[in-house]
Amino acid sequence: MSSTEEIIGRSEVNDLEAILAITNTDVDALVHTVKDNADAIFTWDYEKGARPALNKLYEKAKNAQWNGETDLPWDTDVDQEKVVLANAAANGQSEMDLSGTCFEHWGDKEWLQLGIESQNWTLSQFMHGEQGALICTAKIVETVPWIDAKYYASTQVMDEARHVEVFAKYLDEKLSGHYPINAHLRMLLDDIIEDSRWDMTYLGMQIMVEGLALAAFGFMHNLTTEPLLKQLLRYVMSDEARHVAFGVLSLKEFYAELDAKEIRERQEFAFEAAVRMRDRFLQQEVWDRMGVPVKEAVSLVMATPEQQVFQAMLFSKIVPNCKKLGLLDAADGWLRKKFTELGVIMFEDWADTGEEYDQFALGQEVPAVS
Repeated sequence: MSSTEEIIGRSEVNDLEAILAITNTDVDALVHTVKDNADAIFTWDYEKGARPALNKLYEKAKNAQWNGETDLPWDTDVDQEKVVLANAAANGQSEMDLSGTCFEHWGDKEWLQLGIESQNWTLSQFMHGEQGALICTAKIVETVPWIDAKYYASTQVMDEARHVEVFAKYLDEKLSGHYPINAHLRMLLDDIIEDSRWDMTYLGMQIMVEGLALAAFGFMHNLTTEPLLKQLLRYVMSDEARHVAFGVLSLKEFYAELDAKEIRERQEFAFEAAVRMRDRFLQQEVWDRMGVPVKEAVSLVMATPEQQVFQAMLFSKIVPNCKKLGLLDAADGWLRKKFTELGVIMFEDWADTGEEYDQFALGQEVPAVS
């Protein structure tokens, strides 16, 4: 059994100084290399349909392909300042007494710029995460031993390429700047890619990263007033729900065969991934660019009801999916205790994505995330 410090590098999950001490040290690099330690697996068993749930998912994926270049209204005019103001007016914000804080002398100009920077940062991290998914899914094609899973994963490689493409295009043509990858997100992606076990790629990417992305995209889809971004997110979510379901359907079968020690290793990996993803949403790079003390700014923002709801809602897909896989209550409920510490256990009885992915199909109403 590993301690919290051995798993995430600090003894206290909410140690803000330790969280903020992790930064991206090569922001100007154009290439980042990670050692992939996995074996590429050929299978000579070509029986299609041996796993009916995966075959059904594969057939849906083939019929659900869309073209990011032609299916989205790229001629939509996006005035970023107007969008920030419209979003603020539509969603409201709680009032805080900012006297004596780093925001004390901020006026409309600074708050507007914060909204712009936050949007640039958020979409940049979505883009980087989608490239991580692109690489990880290509790895799944190589490493998973089942032909049905290889077939489906190959469709997801195309999906992820399309997601990277549309987020990059939106950032380049409609917004006003990029941010480098957040250090916490990069650490997690590195861990997923470096692990030699094929199911860890599934757990880290399909269940944890994609599960959080599905919730985050849904949250932003609800909040944005910008029609192009709303439609872009809707298209991406239709793919993401299948991706998460792919992880749930594949790992449920595999985890039924693992012993207690192997399951505990998966629980610890899920906990580490959860903490890394939560930490990446503190937007420390934005506060640094805005020229305010990062620790003070993060502490103030984390105290707002809106941010607390957002941080919790990010796990609305992850927790029920981990329960479906049997990870919550194995090993005397170790992961249940950890998710309780993170304040997200209340989602355990929400629908798992293996059951609800059809609801995200294009043409359906987006399932509520709040």
